Amino acid sequence: MIKLLDVTKVYPRTGAALEGVNLHVPKGEFLFLTGHSGSGKSTTLRLIHMAEQPTSGEVRVSGFSSLRTSRREVWKVRRRVGFVFQDFRLLPGRDAMGNVAFALEVTGTPKKEIRPRAQRLLSQVGLSVKGRSQAHELSGGEQQRVAIARALASEPLVLLADEPTGNLDDRATRGILDLVWELNALGMAVVMATHDLELVRSYPSARVIELDQGRLVYDSSQAEGKE
Repeated sequence: MIKLLDVTKVYPRTGAALEGVNLHVPKGEFLFLTGHSGSGKSTTLRLIHMAEQPTSGEVRVSGFSSLRTSRREVWKVRRRVGFVFQDFRLLPGRDAMGNVAFALEVTGTPKKEIRPRAQRLLSQVGLSVKGRSQAHELSGGEQQRVAIARALASEPLVLLADEPTGNLDDRATRGILDLVWELNALGMAVVMATHDLELVRSYPSARVIELDQGRLVYDSSQAEGKE
């Protein structure tokens, strides 16, 4: 599903964000990506999303390779990879339904199918009665659920989440993690970056990767003797 093969990413001003990282995420796996701020977590997610290209090495995602996928073809990768951010990034001036509908419009959904599909997606994330609510009328947890519904619009095979609970209280955090866990149970691979180790320990069956200064220093699947 996802492979990073000897991936290095160097930025001109700040130097190496990743150095020689090798990682394989199989179909349907739930992976926590951990490490201190600046360890390379967000860079890893951007490379998987193909928002950036590695300086050296190769990233493979669902049949696409960073070595062979042109910038004009990246949208094909995005159809298979949903992305959820810490700061929600909801569109101002659109209600919850409108935010999800916009994502469906972008993916080329036929016009007559947009509203019913948007409603189904909102129902899937537990917001069936919040479709007409503006962002400022929603709690942080509800805004993040709208963002997840939007990320699901393209029916992705992979969901990337960059500190998705960083702005949420404990109760909302638990709700979001339970929701993402349910999506994973349906067969969607999940890669979630987080610095919250208490959160990670709450899901002991998930695989855990730790980055430190751009290097992969721990992999629970290897520590436990898994293949």
